Amino acid sequence: MTRRPSRYSAVAIALHWVIAVAILSMIPMGWWMSDAINEPGSQALAYRVFQIHKSIGFLILALTALRIVWRLTHPVPALPGAMKGWEQFAARATHAAFYALMLALPLTGWAYVSTGWAVATDTPLAVATSWFGLFTIPHLPFIEHASEAARRTIAWMAMGAHSKLAWGAIVLVALHVGAALKHQFLDRDGVLSHMIPMLPHGDDNQGVAPDPTPAVRWAERLAGVAFVVVIGVAFGMAAKPAPTTEGQSVASAPAPAAAPASDTAVTPGTAAVWTVDKAASTIQFTGTHTGKAFTGRFEQWDAQIWFDPADLAGSKAVVTIETGSAKTGDATQEGSLPGADWLDTATYPTARFETSGFKALGANRYEAAGTLRIKATTIPVVLPFTFDEANGAATVAGKLELDRSALNIGIMSDAGGDWVSKVIGVEIKVKATRAG
Repeated sequence: MTRRPSRYSAVAIALHWVIAVAILSMIPMGWWMSDAINEPGSQALAYRVFQIHKSIGFLILALTALRIVWRLTHPVPALPGAMKGWEQFAARATHAAFYALMLALPLTGWAYVSTGWAVATDTPLAVATSWFGLFTIPHLPFIEHASEAARRTIAWMAMGAHSKLAWGAIVLVALHVGAALKHQFLDRDGVLSHMIPMLPHGDDNQGVAPDPTPAVRWAERLAGVAFVVVIGVAFGMAAKPAPTTEGQSVASAPAPAAAPASDTAVTPGTAAVWTVDKAASTIQFTGTHTGKAFTGRFEQWDAQIWFDPADLAGSKAVVTIETGSAKTGDATQEGSLPGADWLDTATYPTARFETSGFKALGANRYEAAGTLRIKATTIPVVLPFTFDEANGAATVAGKLELDRSALNIGIMSDAGGDWVSKVIGVEIKVKATRAG
């Protein structure tokens, strides 16, 4: 018979306390952010707390999987022989419940974010999940690609289970802490020293409890897991929303969009040709997200420019932008932008601006009228800009504002601009030289 150790291994102790601290931090975090996200003054901070909450959740999931593997491959200290049979059963069942809970909490959270649905507003909300800003965690594909009605139902069920499992965690933590203190100060059997090495051992004369039979061991495990499953399933089902009326959409769909223009057919202008210095040129976009200003940029784009103040009729510009190159410095935003509701980079990898005419406004000021195509929608735009030339080198700077609802960007997730401003500013700065 394998001799039981007097304490848990260093790895088991480290995993125990790291997971414990993570779970204890998650509960107040979850309570606060659920209310704060709906308040304009705290929305920006709550958004960031949500991302941290999700990241810690995935950390708990990964560490729990590691802890289970470690537990199955390493012996653990035996329970004191003085413990009554029901106490031993309860102790082992509680441990099983903890393992089930540490898996169920992050998994229900993962299911919820995979739906792309906000329970608070009962509307779609596509937000990527970035693990501490280092890399994007994919959504569960069998949920993400389900129908809108199914995703809505799953979102309500997952959040219902998730919130009540958090209360289950509070109950288990209270029982666990209470039992540990009882062993330490009333029974004085040294059980707490199994997980806190600096504490002294208890009374060695109490002996150790015999290992349970396989039937009892499985009963203990099933009892603990059942506690978590019943909470999750029961409250998940209770949180299921009332079905929508047949034929009624749960969210307003955007109007059909115009077909995209070709990105290849370009009729050149007759004015002077310019070569853009991309290293010294930028295309930026600005707006607000959760009440806080942001600035982004497109890192990959191409421009064909024919321009001469003396030949505006022969001037022309065509700019093609790789939408997947959008960067904002926020990993969650960058993970969300490629989604179908936003830039839909998988279906429409490029956006295109093409001029139809130029107008002089006096001095170095001009206007470029043209069309802008993003995804499948094309709209007319006017870009005011300045043009300064010296010794064959030119500097161009221009700004315009776009209504993202007119371009069908983020309409399913945020048509009202509650999260992301409806008006997005675009600013171009171009340095170029006359070709030839």
